[in-house]
Amino acid sequence: MTVFTFEHRPGDAARPTVAFMSALFAGKWIWDGQYAALARAGHPVLRTNEAICALDSKVAGSIERLGDALIEACDEAGAQEIVLCANSLGGLVAIDLAGRRPERIRGIVVSGAPGLTPDPDVGLSFDRRASVRPQGEEFRDRMLCALFHGEHLFTDEQMMETAQMLSKPAAMLSMARSIKATRTYRVRPAMDKVTCPSIYIWGRHDRMTPIDAWLELLTDYPACEVVVVEDCGHIPMIEQPGAYIASLERFLDGLAESDA
Repeated sequence: MTVFTFEHRPGDAARPTVAFMSALFAGKWIWDGQYAALARAGHPVLRTNEAICALDSKVAGSIERLGDALIEACDEAGAQEIVLCANSLGGLVAIDLAGRRPERIRGIVVSGAPGLTPDPDVGLSFDRRASVRPQGEEFRDRMLCALFHGEHLFTDEQMMETAQMLSKPAAMLSMARSIKATRTYRVRPAMDKVTCPSIYIWGRHDRMTPIDAWLELLTDYPACEVVVVEDCGHIPMIEQPGAYIASLERFLDGLAESDA
């Protein structure tokens, strides 16, 4: 049994599988639009169901173990060559996995990855046991303001699902360990190992993981494509889905052309 459960549509077997990795708080629904669009176009697609916080803390607190769990899900689905799309914490997983498993990762699509700037103040506090808890009723509004530049686009159902998950002590422990992992992860050495095509799709107004530090870093990696999404915060696949899918499809077309 794999760590992640997943949804998979085989599509055209000649194409690599586009794997969408769930985020720290958000499960598979963060990718609803992109998953459906690529499936309609005949791409093999896979997405993990669980938010990272819902996993065992030993897995959630390790970038490497999260990557291994993603590969296990792809193995079970029979997906060999993978284009990995990931947001936030998952972005570090994508970078790490591309360096460790180049024979499996055909390309990476990264947005909102942490690791270069301090954690934003969204109303979370840590105690001496390394657990984490929301601080008061303002937590929801502060979190949403950190995630979105414009309108807050999570549905009431999605917010309730997230709140129910975070009400569980195990999920809070997993979140604390995940955040700790992003603080200690060495981004540049990991980037140095990536040889596959890479595209970084980032919201111009991302307050969770500000773009400037990543733009500066990526100047040292000219082979990486960078797309800055205007009027957008931390979650471009939700806040500007048209811009995100257009960049993703163009990236996939480029991979297909290089294989021809």
